[in-house]
Amino acid sequence: MTGSASTERLSRLLAMVPYLLRHQGIPLEEAAEHFGIGTDDLVHDLELLFVCGTPGHLPDDLIDARWDSGRVYLSNADPIARPSRLAVDEAVALLVGLRTLAEVPGLHDREALDGAMAKLTEATGEAAAAAGSVRVDVRPGDAALDDVLAACRRALAEHRRLHLAYLVPSRDELTERDVDPMRLVTVDGRWYLEGWCHRVEGVRLFRLDRIEAATVLDADGTPPAGAVSRDVQSDLFRPSPDDLVVTLDLAPQAAWVVDYYPVQSSETAPEGAWEQASLRVRLRAADTRWVRRLLLRLGAGARVVDPPELAVEVRDAALAALAAYGVGDGAGGDGGAAVAGPRTGATAAPAAGPAGGR
Repeated sequence: MTGSASTERLSRLLAMVPYLLRHQGIPLEEAAEHFGIGTDDLVHDLELLFVCGTPGHLPDDLIDARWDSGRVYLSNADPIARPSRLAVDEAVALLVGLRTLAEVPGLHDREALDGAMAKLTEATGEAAAAAGSVRVDVRPGDAALDDVLAACRRALAEHRRLHLAYLVPSRDELTERDVDPMRLVTVDGRWYLEGWCHRVEGVRLFRLDRIEAATVLDADGTPPAGAVSRDVQSDLFRPSPDDLVVTLDLAPQAAWVVDYYPVQSSETAPEGAWEQASLRVRLRAADTRWVRRLLLRLGAGARVVDPPELAVEVRDAALAALAAYGVGDGAGGDGGAAVAGPRTGATAAPAAGPAGGR
C-alpha cells in the first residue's frame, strides 16, 4: 500500500469508529456505501480495528468489532469515539483558502462555499479570528495583467461578452475573438480565463498574460448550455496524437522557454549533452514554423536534439539570415555563430540580426 493510500485509510478508520458507534447494527452494505468503499474493503478495515486499542494489548484493551450477522457492532472504542477536530493552524489555513477562493469569480456553487465558511467560522472560534487578519493577494502584480483581469471579472459579474486580442504562441499569431466568459482560475501561479470561444465554437482556456487586450462588449455573455468546464488540474493542455515531439537543449539564458511555452517535460540536461545546456525539454508542435522562429529568437541559447530535419531547417534559416547581413557563409567569425552539421541533430542560430532578441 502506498503512503497516500495508507494516509487515506487511516483517516477513514478514524472517522469510521465514531460513526459506527452511533449507528450500531448498521448493515455492512450501508456502512460501506457511506464511506465510499466496497464491503470487502469495509471488512478489511473492521479486521484491522479488531486488533487496535490502548497500550497493554489485553482483550479488554482492544476494540470489539462484530459483523458476522451482516450488521456491524462496535464497542470498547470510547478513547477515539469523538470525531477528529481541526487544529488551530489547520482551521486558519482552511478559512484563508476558502476566503481567497471566494474572491475568484466564476464559481458555480457559491452558495455552498458561503455556507461552508459560515459553519467553519462559527465552529472554530479562535482560528476564525486569526484567519480574519490574514489576506492572500492573488492579483497578477503586473499593471497590464491587472487591467485584463479587471475586465474579465467585470464581464463575469455582468454576464457580458468579451472581445480578446489573444496571442497563440504555437502559431506566433495575434488573434481576435469574442468569448463568453465562464470562470477565472489560477494554476501553478498563472491566471486563466475559461470561456466559450465563438471563433472555434468551443470551450477554451486563455492565459491572461497572453491576452494583449480585453474589451467588455454590450452583448449577453451567457455561455451555451453545452459549455462544460474542464478539470484544469489534469487537463490543462491537450496535445494531439499527431503533434511532432521536439527535443531541445537550452542554455541558462533560454530557460524562460519552460515558463512561457507548454512543454511536455523538462529535466536537467543529461551527461554528454551540449556543454552549455542546463535543461533538456520536450514539447509538442502541430506546426514547426513557430518552433523555427523560437529557435532563431533564442540564438546560441538553444540546440535541437530531435528531430534532425528540424535542425537542418533552422540551420538553413540561420545561414540565410547571416547572408542577408553580409556575414558570409555562416562558418563563424566576428558576426556569426558556429553552426553544427545536420548529422549531430543540433544547431546554433545567430544571436543578432532581425531574428535575434527576445
